[in-house]
Amino acid sequence: MNVIGSRPDGWWRDRQGAMERLVAALERFADTSGDDVAVVFERPPQPPIPARRVEVAHAPRAAADAGDDEIVRRLAVDPAPRSIRVVTSDRALASRALAAGAEVEPAAAFRARLDDATGS
Repeated sequence: MNVIGSRPDGWWRDRQGAMERLVAALERFADTSGDDVAVVFERPPQPPIPARRVEVAHAPRAAADAGDDEIVRRLAVDPAPRSIRVVTSDRALASRALAAGAEVEPAAAFRARLDDATGS
C-alpha cells in the first residue's frame, strides 16, 4: 500500500481498484524489466487479482503490520535475501528488511520508476 499511497489519486475510495491498477502496472514493469516481482497486500484482494508475471500475495491474517510481517517472513526463508528489493516508505519495515539482508527502495522513488517504465 506504500506504493499505492505514494500518489494521492483517491485510491482510498476504491482499494480493490487501486490494487488492480498496481498489479497491472507491475505486470508491464516485469515484462519490460525482466525482474521477478511480488506484491504483498495487507489483505487478500476480493476478487483475486489474476497476474501472469507478478506474484500477488497477502498477509495470512488481518492485523496491524501483518503485511510487513509477511514480507519479513519471506525474506527470512529466502536463500538469497540480498537479491531482493523491498519497496516501502515505512521506516520500521525498511529497518527490518535491511536487517534481513534485503535492499530497500522508497515507495515514491519506485513509483516514479514504475511510471517511467510503464508510461503510467
